[in-house]
Amino acid sequence: MGRYVARRLLQMIPVFLGTVTIIFFMTRMLPGDPAAAMWGDKAADPAQLAAFKHDRGLDLSKWQQYLHYMGDLFTGDFGLTMNNRKVIDVIGEALPVTIRLALLAFVFELVIGIGIGLFAGLRRGKAFDKSTLVLTLLLISIPVPVLGFIFQNVFAIQLGWVTPTVQSSTNLGQLILPAVVLGSISLAYVARLTRTSIAENLKADYMRTAVAKGLPKRKVIGTHLLRNSMIPVVTFLGTDLGALMGGAIVTEGIFNVQGVGNSLYHAIGRSEGATVSGFVVVLVLVFLFASLLVDLLYAVLDPRIRYA
Repeated sequence: MGRYVARRLLQMIPVFLGTVTIIFFMTRMLPGDPAAAMWGDKAADPAQLAAFKHDRGLDLSKWQQYLHYMGDLFTGDFGLTMNNRKVIDVIGEALPVTIRLALLAFVFELVIGIGIGLFAGLRRGKAFDKSTLVLTLLLISIPVPVLGFIFQNVFAIQLGWVTPTVQSSTNLGQLILPAVVLGSISLAYVARLTRTSIAENLKADYMRTAVAKGLPKRKVIGTHLLRNSMIPVVTFLGTDLGALMGGAIVTEGIFNVQGVGNSLYHAIGRSEGATVSGFVVVLVLVFLFASLLVDLLYAVLDPRIRYA
């Protein structure tokens, strides 16, 4: 197991470097001049603009900027925003907010999605199963902005159960509604994956053997059926954790959550390549380690899987 983890960590290095390189050059091709945008609608003074670009290294070639960026990146320096703030400080403020939001959404889709999928799979073809397929298809079909507006209008404005927008990002209670919106589509996929996997494994030989041995129904379902049905679900959940953090732009915008998505959206609008690159670097690391964790969970779920 240790050798496998070490090998996977080494494999992450070229993936990480390649992704960061692509993102760096893509962000530097964003339209507009971020340096000139600092002066707003006024015409920038040529001397001040040249001095600003020289101070930030924006007057260098793209490859020179890239080499400087990569050298600073491995020392923990993500650069500066156009407002002279350290990008690492901006990330430090926004990342904990999005982590809280993403974890709430993740727990919501994990518990509710697997629970619904389990009951639907055990009752395949019955009313609950058919209702689950219809409801999950409906959730998948509704765009996130529309779903967010509906939830905000119904639960916040009409019923008054929660505030329409998040006033404090440290208040978990205020993050529940945006977390439900963020995790709803993923919940639908988790429920459908679980339902399909459960229904297929019910027909497996090992299930008939477990029942024939007279094992309690709870042990048959919990130990044999559910455990062996979780591999495709865990695969989806592992990649979805990173997607929840990176895909929260719309949800955070609707509910005024000051997290990664909101900060990333404003950084793109201001053509701040350093800020965009910094956030993407963090999200890439989340995806890579989530993928490693999923691979390790395979061996926990299925004892036949061994890593050399």
